[in-house]
Amino acid sequence: MNRPPRPAPRRRPPPRVPPRARTSVQRTEDSSQRAGQVLGWLLKCLPERWRAPTYDMLVLTRMDRPVGALLLLWACWWALWLAAMDFPPWKPWLIFTLGVFVMRSAGCAINDYADRKLDAQVQRTRERPIAAGRITPKRALTVFFVLLLVAFGLVLLTNPLTIKLSFGGAALAAIYPFTKRYTHLPQVVLGAAFGWSIPMAFAAVANHVPPLAWLLFLANVVWSTMYDTEYAMVDREDDLKVGAKSTAILFGELDRVIVAILMATFLLAMVMVGHRAQLAWPYWLGVVAASGLMVWQQWLIRGRERIPCLNAFRNNNWVGFALWMGLAVALAIR
Repeated sequence: MNRPPRPAPRRRPPPRVPPRARTSVQRTEDSSQRAGQVLGWLLKCLPERWRAPTYDMLVLTRMDRPVGALLLLWACWWALWLAAMDFPPWKPWLIFTLGVFVMRSAGCAINDYADRKLDAQVQRTRERPIAAGRITPKRALTVFFVLLLVAFGLVLLTNPLTIKLSFGGAALAAIYPFTKRYTHLPQVVLGAAFGWSIPMAFAAVANHVPPLAWLLFLANVVWSTMYDTEYAMVDREDDLKVGAKSTAILFGELDRVIVAILMATFLLAMVMVGHRAQLAWPYWLGVVAASGLMVWQQWLIRGRERIPCLNAFRNNNWVGFALWMGLAVALAIR
């Protein structure tokens, strides 16, 4: 009598292993390799359960993309050195240097909160923590207000005029992310927000805001509009699809020409700053270096391709550094 075949034994599925928390910063096309290496090392020093939420918080506040903070820093340092006409006193220098990084992080948090629905539809930003659902909008708002309080605490260490001016800077930082829904000129608002540290720095060092400060502020608005237009050229196609507005969309095929006009206007304004402050020859070398860097940026954006446009934006870090170095040396040899 034939026995029926035995059923094959059921194989147990392999045990599920929870995904490991990130131990290194995952690079995107606009992140910094060096910053990613530093942050990756810091993450490995933390307990494993803290690594993923810490990573998301670092990305929310753009600690993996320091170039934006550096662009703010150079403009702030121009103002501090010009206000003091020498190396500035250590107290306002420290307050404003820390404040730049705190306010930039706060601005990034409120920007991602405002753009959370748009970011999910844009290739470069879809993995940002709020858009990807790793940080709640409520938590991002909390981060923004906490950082704003930290920045205000720093401002309280200055004088009454600087404290009054700080409210204007906070308002600009808060409204900028929402302007891209209503105007094609959010880059101009960003320039004003980025440059508001200039009159504040003069107020903190000299206790007044002279015409030179406002000239430098206007120069920075033009510069910020220029480099953020280069940045907006990276996302232009995605922005058109989701209905976001930018100067890159407004300028259209004239983008390179208008960026060149903005470059020339900025350099002319910095020449006027140097003339008004009676700066020595090292400053003019810095202006020449900045001019050469901007010619290079025009070459980079000639094809309007994503990565070259992003590299042109990053190159402005060296523009800011060249001008600050020339300014600092010129004042040192007076």
